[in-house]
Amino acid sequence: MAYFLGRDVSVVIKAGDDVGVTSAGALAFDDTGVQFADTSGITVTDLTGVDLGIGVMDEDVTYMGSRTVLKAEIKKETTVTLTRKKKDNVWDVVFNGGARHGAASNAAISSLVQPDTTSATSYGYQILITLKASEEVFKIPNAVMTAHTVTLNADGTTEETCEFMSNEEPVIATS
Repeated sequence: MAYFLGRDVSVVIKAGDDVGVTSAGALAFDDTGVQFADTSGITVTDLTGVDLGIGVMDEDVTYMGSRTVLKAEIKKETTVTLTRKKKDNVWDVVFNGGARHGAASNAAISSLVQPDTTSATSYGYQILITLKASEEVFKIPNAVMTAHTVTLNADGTTEETCEFMSNEEPVIATS
């Protein structure tokens, strides 16, 4: 697990590869014009922290008459938790509305059509994490929003946290 301060990284949320949306109006938040994701990517602003977790689930297989145990990899899991200062209701609407698992059309979040879960190219979002001091991009394909929380503090500061999870293998490349 790695934790980055928001000032040290740049995070971009892109729509899935073939969702049939255009960058002009992809996943717009109702009629206000605020966007969550599009095919070219929307940079997350006002980040305070990014938590990146990479894990593998193993299964122990024991054969009758053998003293050795086989460790078989079942699946990979990558989670990204983004924390930012709350300034709008986009993440609320995405989580509680119809865009938690991606989108299959170019429409407002409140009227989105759920993507085909059998198609790997139109499911979920692509999360791109770039260290500001580097040219390497950590890309998490087919990430779905699994959690969303809002934190209220006594001094009036409001933050929100959004967690994405993917079972696809992440890609590390140069920008």
